[in-house]
Amino acid sequence: MTQVNTTLVWARMTDLVTRSNDRRREVSNRLGMSFGKVKALRRIAAGPLTMRQLAEELITDRPYATLLVDDLERRGLVERTVHPDDRRCRLVRATREGRRAAALANRILGEPPPALLALPASDLAALDRILVKLAETQNPGA
Repeated sequence: MTQVNTTLVWARMTDLVTRSNDRRREVSNRLGMSFGKVKALRRIAAGPLTMRQLAEELITDRPYATLLVDDLERRGLVERTVHPDDRRCRLVRATREGRRAAALANRILGEPPPALLALPASDLAALDRILVKLAETQNPGA
């Protein structure tokens, strides 16, 4: 039996998902903003967040999260409101236009690459079984 180089398999998976079918570039071009701003908008559109929560979700610092929100607010995609439980705190919410832009981003990012669409059903089923198994090892009992 041939030994498989897991590092090479991982590199191929990474290349397929992040480079060969770079939906991030397509989203950025369609929405006219950096992918960092798109990522922030998608998080906010999923539900209101405080600046602290947004920074934590984006794995960044609060000053940078503030810069992202400032730009999204100038574009009319988000708005800041007073937190109902803590008036010292602000919530960031997506506007109607922001929700539309986030939905477009989600559609583009969720579109499978042509190589995946071209797989025979049996290969796609095998890949799905493998991915389920990998996910189960990452989140046992989930």
